[in-house]
Formats: sequence, structure tokens, C-alpha cells
Amino acid sequence: MKEYDVLIHKFHDYFTRDGNACISLGVNKHLDDLPDPSLDSIASTVKDGEKLLTELRSFPRGVLEFDQMLDLDLAILGVEFEIYSNTYTFNEKTELQQKPTAGNDISDGLFLMFINDPRPAWERLSNITARLEKVPEYLEKLINRLDTPVKRWVDIDIEKVTNLPELFSTIYNWAQEEKYPQLKRLAVAHKQAELALENYIKELQAMATTTTLFIGQEQASKLIKLRGIDQSLDELHALSAEFLMNVAREIEELRIKLVDKYQLIPSTSVEELQCFLNKQYRVKLENTGNLNDVISRYVQERDKILGYLQARNLFPIFTEQKMLIMQTPAFMAPSIPAGAMVSPPPFRDGVKTSIVYLTLSDKLLDEHTELSIPSMMIHEGIPGHHLQLATACNHPSIVRRHCNAMEHAEGWTTMLEDYMLNIGYMGDLTDEARFTAKRDIARIGARVAIDLYFMTGDKNYLDVGIDVDLSSTDPFINAGKLLQKVTGFVSDRVQAELNWYSQERSYPLCYLMGNKLVWELKSDLAKAQKGQLDDIELDKVFHKVYLESGNMPLSFLRRIFEHNKLL
Repeated sequence: MKEYDVLIHKFHDYFTRDGNACISLGVNKHLDDLPDPSLDSIASTVKDGEKLLTELRSFPRGVLEFDQMLDLDLAILGVEFEIYSNTYTFNEKTELQQKPTAGNDISDGLFLMFINDPRPAWERLSNITARLEKVPEYLEKLINRLDTPVKRWVDIDIEKVTNLPELFSTIYNWAQEEKYPQLKRLAVAHKQAELALENYIKELQAMATTTTLFIGQEQASKLIKLRGIDQSLDELHALSAEFLMNVAREIEELRIKLVDKYQLIPSTSVEELQCFLNKQYRVKLENTGNLNDVISRYVQERDKILGYLQARNLFPIFTEQKMLIMQTPAFMAPSIPAGAMVSPPPFRDGVKTSIVYLTLSDKLLDEHTELSIPSMMIHEGIPGHHLQLATACNHPSIVRRHCNAMEHAEGWTTMLEDYMLNIGYMGDLTDEARFTAKRDIARIGARVAIDLYFMTGDKNYLDVGIDVDLSSTDPFINAGKLLQKVTGFVSDRVQAELNWYSQERSYPLCYLMGNKLVWELKSDLAKAQKGQLDDIELDKVFHKVYLESGNMPLSFLRRIFEHNKLL
């Protein structure tokens, strides 16, 4: 239908006005431009969003097919979330007035054009040069936007920005190798950008700051609802406590088994057992201190998992996909605790390529062992985020290729961490891997509690049955104590986790909520199809529909299973 198609293209245009968004989406627009951080630009985004929202809500539904109606509902939710993210307030100001974003705004587009862009080098370097030339103007607008920013967020941005010259130098060296004809212009832009960043840091450090980041119960509830999650704050809190209690019971059962298996003293604690296993299954580095050996081990595991799954034909794995694995760049490390995945640009033709980042250091080696590496690769790679999002890129729906449904994504991957152990991937090391995985996945219970706490300021949300001192007036100290107690994470990872919890409101709780909803959907499918399909065939059906339906909140995905008469 022509009118519907026109409306969906307006939706697409609305979400491709930002240069960084265009690069991550694979859309060839605004590639010379940094995001506009000004308050005028944000106000324009809100105004245009409200106009689009009116058109989306008023479109006649009687003429639409099932998939069109579902996409229309998704589009409405996406625009509502965008508007609300730009307008809710705390400390009597919007979040963007209190959040410095130079590190991400400058680096995101530059790095993706450098590392994951199939265009000729000269074309990418021309875009990069144009962007570097605009850094001083961008920073001036950003400083003018800020008003008493949150201190923790100031510290995060300064750490990221301090490492940006390393990226600039890497790009300049690449330009030299490519014999880029405008090398002198790039050198001038590089230098001016560095000087502007130095001045930006000084201005940021001189600003008055606040330690208050809470947005309150009502706004927290609204944000969660706009992610497509219907549960109340209290229901989420109860889910967190129940999950942590169940995980603690499983961990204790595994502790007893493993203490006996390795003939350790019976009183060996969970933390002592974790240290023992970390040492026992530490990755062997061919060259001491060479962290590239850890990357190589991840690559081996990626290939091993792929072979295992292809032999069993459990997931619809297509050939035109690729996954790069690399160390997290220094300017990104403050917000990537252990690993992360950048999904393929959904509107780019050709091979769907993801980037998996691994945050490595000598201090963090205990986060990368022979027991944890398989879990990380399952979560971030195949059959996890990479397969899920690369497959979603092939969906014809424009709306679904724009959708970022985090509980859909994180529910899928955390479910897989258990599923792959259940089907025997780790063989004789299943108990060891499950113990390590349960210690690690306990984080998603703590994340709910901390996410609710960081949004509302209500310390009661940290009461999830864990014996920990929460008497500090500093929310990051209280949250850090809970997270460390639950997971045993090293200090550097705890702090990096808290950084992104505080800045990505209502995202951290999506892991546990998604995990619960995915298992419920899988269980309901099994009940509905009982006697018709065996377990393996049922798994294959579930995986196929889940992956090939595209991105959406799980409440929407359930509608697809129902429409296909699977529930």
C-alpha cells in the first residue's frame, strides 16, 4: 500500500538524520557529519518525532496485514522511546544537558568507517577528514549544551576522550599507507581536533558537577514500558531476588561436586573455588604478556562452536556472514567490561559483518579462561548476538531493521549459555563451565537491582537477599559492593559495568527480563506442540522463528508465534 510505504519511509528518514546512526545502519547519508549535540537540534528531533508519532497513531489499521500492523506498533514504540529519552528530566534538566558524550559521538563513526566499511579507503578517509575538521565546532556546541553534568559521566567521557588521539594517529598512519591524496588536510584536521579536545577536557573539568543521577519511580517505569516490558518495578525486583536465590543454590550444588572432583578441602568457598578454576584453566600464552594469544584462543573457539552446530543443524546459519574478533580500543574500554558485539549494519548489502570486542589486560585475564571463553563466544558470536543480529539484517521490514529490542537480544544470548551446556557442548567440563557461567550470569540478577537503584535512588532495590553493607551515601559504592559480592568480578570490571549501567537506563535489567521471557516462550511452545515434535525438532522450530522474525520486544515476538499457530 502506497500510503503505508510512504509513512514507513518517513520513519526511516527520522532515524537516519544523525551521521553516526547512518554509519551503524549502513545508510549512505550524512557521512561527513558528526552528530549535532546542540539543544536546538534535540528540540527539532523531539518536534519532528511528535509529528511523526501523530501520523503513525492515526494510520487506519483496517487495511493492514498482520506484519504491517505489528511493524506499525513497533514504529510507534520506537518513536515514543526516542522522544522520551530526549525529554525526561532529573535535577530539573534533561539527561543530555547532564551527560557529556564527546567520546562516543566522535569515535563511533570514525572507528566503524576505519574497521568495518567495505568502501574504498580514499572515500572513507574523505569522510573521516571532514568529520575531524568539525570536531572543534562540535565540542563548542556540546559545552554549550551541558549544565552541571553528573560527575561520574564527566569522568567517563574524559577517560574516553583522552584516548581519542590514539585513534586519530592510527587513522593517520593508515592514510599514509594508502597514500591518501589529502594527507596534509587530514594532518591539519587531526592536529586541530587534538587541540580542541585538550581545551574541552579543561572546560569540562572546570564545570560544576552533581552526583545525583536518579530520575524517580514514575520516569523509570515509563522508560521500562517503552522498551516493551510490561512488568512493574516491584515485579522486576522480586524477579531479581528469586533469580539470585536460585542461582546461589545451583552454585552451591556445583561447588560441592567440584570440591569433591578436585579433592579440595570441604570448606573451600565459592570464591576460593572460582580462583582455583581460574588458575587451573587459565589460557596458556605462548609469549608471556602477549594478549593477542587470548584473541587467537577466541578465534579457535568461534570456529569450534560453528563446526559443532553445523554438524547438528540446530540453527539456521547462513553463509554470507562474518565475525571479526579484536581487542577493545582504549577509548571504548571504560564502557565495555569484558566483551561486546557491534552488529552488522542492517541496511548494507553484502556479507553481514559483526565486530566482537574483548577488553583485555593482565588484570582481566581471570575473565578470559578456558571455561569462560566458550561462554563468551556463545553469547557474543554464533549462535548468540552475531547470528541473531546478522540474521535480523536480512529481514525485509524496514522497521524491524531499525529496532533495538534489548530484552529480545539479551534474553536470547543468556538462554543460549545454558542451552549449549544442556546439549553437551563442554563435555567432561560441563560442571566446571556451568559453575563459572552461573557465577558470571548472576550479574544479570544484580543488574536488575542496580538498574532500578540507579534510576530511582531507592536503596531498597539493592535488597535481594545478599549479605552486603549498603550504608554508603555513594550509589556507586553500594552498587559495586553488591555486584562484586554476587559475581566475584575483579575491580576494573565492576567499575566498567557500573559505568554503563548508569548511562544506559533500563537496558541492564533487559538481560534477566529477556532470559525469563525467552524460557517462558520456549516452554509454552513445548506445551502447545507436545506430542507433535520431538525435543530437537522443537528446538529447531523455535530457533528458526526466533531468528528469522527480526528484532522486536518479546511481547511482539509472542504475537508472531501465535499468528503462526505455534502457541
